[in-house]
Amino acid sequence: MSGFVGVLVSDPWLQSQFTQVELRSLKSRYLSTRRETGHVTAGDLPSVMVKLKGLNEVLTEKEISAVMDESYSDYSHEIDFETFLRVYLNLQQCAAAKLGGTKNSSSFLKATTTTLLHTIDESEKSSYVAHINSYLRDDPFLKNYLPLDPASNDLFNLAKDGVLLCKLINVAVPGTIDERAINTKRVLNPWERNENHTLCLNSAKAIGCTVVNIGTQDLIEGRPHLVLGLISQIIKIQLLADLNLKKTPQLVELVEDNKDVEELLGLAPEKMLLKWMNFHLKKAGYKKTVMNFSSDVKDGEAYAYLLNVLAPEHCSPSTLDTKDPTERAKLVLDHAERMDCKRYLNPKDIVEGSPNLNLAFVAQIFHHRNGLSTDSKKISFAEMMPDDILVSREERAFRLWINSLGIVTYVNNVFEDVRNGWVLLEVLDKVSPGSVIWKQATKPPIKMPFRKVENCNQVIRIGKQLKFSLVNVAGNDIVQGNKKLILAFLWQLMRYNILQLLKNLRYHSQGREITDADILIWANKTVKSTGRTTQMESFKDKSLSSGIFFLELLSSVEPRVVNWNIVTKGESEEEKRLNATYIISVARKLGCSIFLLPEDIMEVNQKMILTLTASIMYWSLERQRAEDSEQSSEISVEDASSQKAPSSDGEDSSIAADSMSNLTVDDAASDTSSIAADSATASVENEGQKENISI
Repeated sequence: MSGFVGVLVSDPWLQSQFTQVELRSLKSRYLSTRRETGHVTAGDLPSVMVKLKGLNEVLTEKEISAVMDESYSDYSHEIDFETFLRVYLNLQQCAAAKLGGTKNSSSFLKATTTTLLHTIDESEKSSYVAHINSYLRDDPFLKNYLPLDPASNDLFNLAKDGVLLCKLINVAVPGTIDERAINTKRVLNPWERNENHTLCLNSAKAIGCTVVNIGTQDLIEGRPHLVLGLISQIIKIQLLADLNLKKTPQLVELVEDNKDVEELLGLAPEKMLLKWMNFHLKKAGYKKTVMNFSSDVKDGEAYAYLLNVLAPEHCSPSTLDTKDPTERAKLVLDHAERMDCKRYLNPKDIVEGSPNLNLAFVAQIFHHRNGLSTDSKKISFAEMMPDDILVSREERAFRLWINSLGIVTYVNNVFEDVRNGWVLLEVLDKVSPGSVIWKQATKPPIKMPFRKVENCNQVIRIGKQLKFSLVNVAGNDIVQGNKKLILAFLWQLMRYNILQLLKNLRYHSQGREITDADILIWANKTVKSTGRTTQMESFKDKSLSSGIFFLELLSSVEPRVVNWNIVTKGESEEEKRLNATYIISVARKLGCSIFLLPEDIMEVNQKMILTLTASIMYWSLERQRAEDSEQSSEISVEDASSQKAPSSDGEDSSIAADSMSNLTVDDAASDTSSIAADSATASVENEGQKENISI
């Protein structure tokens, strides 16, 4: 695997200002500029810097030149990479000043990363350490290192090997990672650490974390703000896992009319938690509506009312009588402790309105005592709601794929969140840059229904330009939330994305379109090249359910990645499940960004089988390209400058790997939609008439 050491900078402070993703991108731009003339001068920088993210929309080339005039009188002065980085940082500060300062978002699940200032919230760190100590103290491997000391850097040091983060993901969503795939030796070599972190990041994406600006090297270095940001997302997913009707059907009590149940289906877990909290506050006589977990709970009154209605046996009149917010916060936490609720925060965190810790605190109260009715009629109604397993699996896969692309909007429910068209336009702009006419689009919140239709009409129009099969489909079908149409469109969009990425890697010079047949041929040829005889006839070959072919394919592209001692024959259902689970973790460990479930391999879901194969193919080809690019880069720089240039150490590979998060090819394939290679059609009911959509 190329480039696992990452991009290293001799100045530790300078290195700390960038993520590995940013360093790889900047290093690639620097090398590209140097490749043209053999060196980079100060005079080259304005035209290069003006194209960089964060500067291109704020500063003009003339303004950049003016800033550089203050430092360089001689524009022929040669610039090394570290100077290049310092100039970029300086220009970032100028851009921020021009905008009037930066605004910091503290969203728990959609955390963003800046490169100018990184601060660590010690209260959050202490809370997460307590959480880890509590949930992983009995782990066979980690018990030798726990408990962690919240006052030290134990957390970041232990995270450097990747084992802790992988285990934490499995606590949040059990079974996500096959722990047989985790490297758990006491002393890991660089390769093994990189594998663990690659497995961690791809698995984090597969449970809904946003990891766009985090690279494996960032985790290997234990960079505090990035490690803490990832841990906070994982813990949030764990704490909010039950805030849906499927896991907690009693939540149907939050709406008065059964017709409003659809509203609950589309709510994000965080919004569901707020709705639950306000439901009880209204019963308790609290006059305000809590809109957030920060400013609206700072005075502690909402907590006092909530705990009094949920656990009146532990209530204390003095909680509401006290005028001091800090004292009230202390009494609230005392009340929670009498309920045996875990403390994720201290009085100061309540008074200061820490959104992450307050959310965690309320989620813990919900888990311990939700106070909802046990009305069997309401619960049975929620349980009887139609829950198509295949449709549910597809929705999950597409949701995770979309969120992995790094678009601005975070999707909580595909069927609800795409109905205004905006999310689909964001996705189209990612997979086919420049295809969206943003002047003709309306950004949410959208009050006028016809604006939503306009957005969705543009979605359909672009789909047709990309040669999607959309017979008799209109934008209003998406606005109306037609599930089959939405899934059919998203499947074509995902398939287009992976085929374009493969085309760019393999057939760039010839411009030839890649097909499903090419992927099938590549897989069989790759396995055969290692002397094995297993082959697959098609993407719906029932013999694939054993998992043996995919393990051989993974072993063919990287011989050391599969431990054959733990592979079963794949004959019984249990053996097939063990192999399928292992395949998914090994593929992620290798670097594949996939979202399928073991059932998809066991049932040989042809679309997901196609995307899994394509994902492995993509990883293999991008590694080959990176190695070829690295060699040619060194040769060209030597020829141009008559001296050996520093190796790019796989930067192109890393950049291609970053677009792999856009690939996310794997799983999402829709189970019920048909695969393009089979020329199947998906039949859907639309306004009382039967229509066919060829996929």
